[in-house]
Amino acid sequence: MSISAAMAGSNQDLTGIKRGPIVASLIIGAFVAILNETLLNIAFPDLMIEFGITAATIQWLSTAYMLVIGILVPVTALLQQWFTTRQMFLSAMILFLVGTIICGVAPAFSILLVGRVVQALGTGLMLPVMMNTILVIYPPEKRGGAMGMIGLVIMFGPAIGPTLAGLIIDQLNWRWLFYLVVPLAAFSIIFAASYLRNVSDLTKPKVDVLAIVLSSVAFGGIVYGFSKAGEGSWSAPEVIWTLVAGGISLVLFVIRQLTVREPILDLRAFKYPMFTLVTVMMLVLMMTLFSTMILLPLFLQTALMMTAFKAGLTLMPGGIVNGIMAPVSGKLFDKFGPRVLVIPGLILVLLAVWLFTGISVETTTAHVVTLHIILLIGISLVMMPAQTTGLNQLPRHLYPHGTAILNTLQQVSGAIGTALFISIMSSGTKDYLATATNPNPAEGLVAGLHDAFVVALCIGFLALVLGFFIKRVQPPQEEKEASH
Repeated sequence: MSISAAMAGSNQDLTGIKRGPIVASLIIGAFVAILNETLLNIAFPDLMIEFGITAATIQWLSTAYMLVIGILVPVTALLQQWFTTRQMFLSAMILFLVGTIICGVAPAFSILLVGRVVQALGTGLMLPVMMNTILVIYPPEKRGGAMGMIGLVIMFGPAIGPTLAGLIIDQLNWRWLFYLVVPLAAFSIIFAASYLRNVSDLTKPKVDVLAIVLSSVAFGGIVYGFSKAGEGSWSAPEVIWTLVAGGISLVLFVIRQLTVREPILDLRAFKYPMFTLVTVMMLVLMMTLFSTMILLPLFLQTALMMTAFKAGLTLMPGGIVNGIMAPVSGKLFDKFGPRVLVIPGLILVLLAVWLFTGISVETTTAHVVTLHIILLIGISLVMMPAQTTGLNQLPRHLYPHGTAILNTLQQVSGAIGTALFISIMSSGTKDYLATATNPNPAEGLVAGLHDAFVVALCIGFLALVLGFFIKRVQPPQEEKEASH
């Protein structure tokens, strides 16, 4: 089918389709994948001892995961036009299950890393398919509630992951982090095979191999470069060359996508102003969010001397509140539109980050819990309503491209945010230790954290400015006709 034919409407008959089982299939799979992503970090010390490796080596379990997703997600827009919803989702979950089994039985670190890469292939395929399916099966006026349910899963997994992992490691060992996920992943496959339906349109566009190569080098290079910069030095040749290669490839990729007849990632989605506004706002907001996700555990474990398990418990209430708020904000979005949620949400985020600039080694656990809850309530009011607003303005044939663009840029902003704020914190800590009369390592860390949170606050203000321009949008004319 040509692009013009795709624009005319869907070739899938969705009348009478049961949305509940489809959404349940997607949510179960997403929860399993996202939960596992956050389980492993707390096991890094145990893995370093068992495999006799350094911290720099163990970080590859996270870096490789982000790298694979950063490379794969841009290509999902093309894959969703070649393969059905069932083929994409079941393939993603089977890959994830295979990767989990490999990780669970891994006799060496190299095998564990291979398992993580296979897991990442599954996760990278799954998330854009999930968002695209929601866009297809729900009319614009009902998408907020459905996207809110997805938001609940996306935030609830990270909320309970570290605490659950700490409990499992205390009682069993790190392999059980994978063993316990295997039956959940298998159940997700069986459930999806029974209830998931095909809802996508297969247009089978020409496969542009050069564009796929440029995309892989561009997004892979940028994610890898910033990840390595966060671990070490910005001036390292490895960082400079990967960022340069990624930047040049990105420019060439954009030029090619704007000139070929059937792009693998259709950048014409940026012709729609609300989608463009939301994309930039999410890029900025995710950097601010990543500042706290990375810096808070460091503060709790290094400055307040908490164990990993207690740090996980401290951060869990905020994650749970965020998960509960996600479907609530989705329903409110359907009723009132985005502005009444997004602007107060951004103000709460800025308030929390500003208060984080005042933390010290005397800060109580209750104070950190309160600030973290305020931050994540704000995030829940912004994330899904803003993304849904941007995607609602796109015509149906651009849904896979819009979801791929948003998911890709979130990976990129995560890598940039992590590298930026770790660097600022490290620099601030060094400055304090060099000038202090009686240097205290914990006080040095807090001084670095203050610098990082001040920069996060400035970046957050940019998101607030953009938030004042967000408004409810009408779907394109062909979408209105299709919904009726």
